[in-house]
Amino acid sequence: MTDSIDAEGFRANVGIILMADDGRLFLGGRPGGRGWQFPQGGIRPGEELEEALYRELNEEVGLHDSDVSLLGATRNWLRYRLPPQYVRRNSTPLCIGQKQRWFLLRLHASEDKVHFDSTTEPEFDRWRWVPFWTPVREVIYFKRDVYARALHELGPLGLPEGLPPYPEWWAEQFGSRGTRNIPRRHR
Repeated sequence: MTDSIDAEGFRANVGIILMADDGRLFLGGRPGGRGWQFPQGGIRPGEELEEALYRELNEEVGLHDSDVSLLGATRNWLRYRLPPQYVRRNSTPLCIGQKQRWFLLRLHASEDKVHFDSTTEPEFDRWRWVPFWTPVREVIYFKRDVYARALHELGPLGLPEGLPPYPEWWAEQFGSRGTRNIPRRHR
């Protein structure tokens, strides 16, 4: 697969927030204990955003568009830079980070439809449902601001009664630094 990397060095990517009826979120465990994250993946050149969304959903989680309903997408690209140790200096074009369009999906199918054998190199080897804010804390540190922004923007579409209260660790994690990109109405 050829990645879509823009002139600034950001790889185009879709991010998937999969929500259960009770508001909990899908969190996938990376093989070999390499952490937890939402499904996400690159957009192929010429591929539409929703095509990439459903391809990645099937490749990473084994679900199809008929298993979910699309609740919404972020208005703009959300970006993060890779720490220097994660930048592959020998790649052309050089990728310095990701720009992601995030999608919120509600699962309608049975949980037993989730599987990781759609590809020869699965992205996940385990998964669990977690409380709404948990993924922000459990994802690798350089993706946390993007996760918080995506959840703040898309959460009201899945939880119209309001976002859950912040957990005790939120202030320690974000304090005055971490909420700089979060709309004021959600702080």
